[in-house]
Amino acid sequence: MIVLKNITLRRGTKVVLQDTSVTLQPGEKIGLVGRNGAGKSSLFSLLTNRLQSDGGDLAFPPRWRVSEVAQSMPETDQPATDFVLEGDTRLMEANAALVAAEEADDGNAMAEAHQAIAEAGGFEARPKAQALLMGLGFRIDQVDDPVDSFSGGWRMRLQLARALMCPADLMLLDEPTNHLDLDALVWLEAWLQRYEGTMIVISHDREFLDAITRVTVHLDETKLTRYTGNYTAFEEMRAERMLQAQANFAKQQERMAHLQKFIDRFKAKASKAKQAQSRVKALARMEKLGPVLTSSDFQFEFREPQSLPNPMLAFSMMNCGYGGVPIVRDINRSVLAGQRIGILGANGQGKSTLVKTIAKDIPLISGEVTEGKGLSIGYFAQQELDVLQLDDGPLMHMVRLARDVGPPGREQELRDFLGSFRFVGEMVTQSVGSLSGGEKARLVLAMLVWQRPNLLLMDEPTNHLDLTTREALSMALNEFEGTVMLVSHDRALLREVCDEFWLVSGGKVEPFDGDLDDYQKWLLETSKEMAKAAKEAGSAKVKAQRAAAAAPAVKEDRKSGAQQRQKLAEQAKPLKTELATVERRIETLSQEKANIESAAAGAGVSPAQRVEQGKRLKQIETDTSAAEARWLELTEALDALAAG
Repeated sequence: MIVLKNITLRRGTKVVLQDTSVTLQPGEKIGLVGRNGAGKSSLFSLLTNRLQSDGGDLAFPPRWRVSEVAQSMPETDQPATDFVLEGDTRLMEANAALVAAEEADDGNAMAEAHQAIAEAGGFEARPKAQALLMGLGFRIDQVDDPVDSFSGGWRMRLQLARALMCPADLMLLDEPTNHLDLDALVWLEAWLQRYEGTMIVISHDREFLDAITRVTVHLDETKLTRYTGNYTAFEEMRAERMLQAQANFAKQQERMAHLQKFIDRFKAKASKAKQAQSRVKALARMEKLGPVLTSSDFQFEFREPQSLPNPMLAFSMMNCGYGGVPIVRDINRSVLAGQRIGILGANGQGKSTLVKTIAKDIPLISGEVTEGKGLSIGYFAQQELDVLQLDDGPLMHMVRLARDVGPPGREQELRDFLGSFRFVGEMVTQSVGSLSGGEKARLVLAMLVWQRPNLLLMDEPTNHLDLTTREALSMALNEFEGTVMLVSHDRALLREVCDEFWLVSGGKVEPFDGDLDDYQKWLLETSKEMAKAAKEAGSAKVKAQRAAAAAPAVKEDRKSGAQQRQKLAEQAKPLKTELATVERRIETLSQEKANIESAAAGAGVSPAQRVEQGKRLKQIETDTSAAEARWLELTEALDALAAG
């Protein structure tokens, strides 16, 4: 188990944890929650020895293997599957041991290394890594592409797959859903539910936490408090605890006032001096309860739109895409005033492409878009935080916005407005580059609200928002009088805001008849069908290759067909005969390898026998490689004959 006892942790002058304790049992799935900046990531650094505590004791199982998602962006031309495979630290250690044994020509060590590789699942590792990649949204034709060929968000998915690949006793996940869309998130939930080790996850997605956690640890005001249950249960128990604490505080204040009143009344009377002194001591000994203080809830609202055209937008045979190549085709739909539309669809189907086209971020390929009179679009893009000017402060951003886009505003008015988004005092001139992700997201929201749009296009607006700000966004969107079109993997936000859904799939945009639960079922069914189709396609391809290798391909010729077939058959016969021999050889070597590995795992094997087993295994690998190379040469020769 993990035991933190009276732990104190400082980051610079800031106290992150102060004299706090918590115990985590093996196999528990724990949600670590708290406001942005409370110190959740610092606690992860403490658990991984990147930080040392300033006081107290941390008891951690010494042999536990820890896995976490690296926050650095990988820079390598390594194939994606190989990059993910390296996350299996146990397999990598076994492979390194084998290399060292071979270099030392130590047969005993080679046998032990081969056994370790088998125990680490070395033969199933590559398919497992590729299954992780496809579960996180990669296509089968991408699994061996260079890591550097993927964009930043996809490289972070590679880091997540690499962490999941590790056979960890403890898995630390810090916002694992930030770069995922809904289909990958549903897959990740199912995977984590099957994970048998101890897991601690930081997330601001309440439905994700509810689905995978059974314990919640709340970090608030430098203290860790453990609750049994998922996030929803934590909210309910914390509310009850706060009410009880407030009641206890009120009772104590009443008791203290009563004691003080007695002291003030009788301390000057000799006959009562002893009793008064007793009350003074009781008051001094009393452990003072603090009032219940909570972080002030963040709230904001969208301003009333100046007009509400209806319809706001009408699409006629609209085609969206890039470089003249359509991704979504023949869209014929209207967007009406007051609609709340959730845009669903698997990764790569064109959700963001559709939103960017409506926002005029990318040009329309063909078709027609008719805008209602007075349409004003407010667009929150996934990369919106990246286009902020990092050297300028929030006030400068607002000054530019009021000047260039409108509506205009005086500096004091802009300062007051920023204050409603928690940018107060010197924060309004603090460089955006020094702000947290959540603070940057609040600035983007502020800039959006200032423009008074009547149509909100929001593409993954919650990626950097904590739970409090997400709830504030949900309330603001529900009270917004205009129209909302929302792409998000935050199911709580989609449920609370949207009353209808569009599905982007197969190059089309169609209404989705159902709710989010129906959509999740549809995703799982679609995933199973795709996996089945891929398996069948793979089997068909193998059969076709075998058929091509085994059967003589004859170029039909009306005059000399029979003669040509006979000639090709004669040429193919020795190749086919050798091919069958090579296939039997590969099968024999494979069986011999399995027998040796099984024998090596048994008891009573002498050191001399282990040496011989190691040498034989090395020879088998060499012979197998040579046989597989020859098999490839023969099949290519037969393919060449088949091609005429």
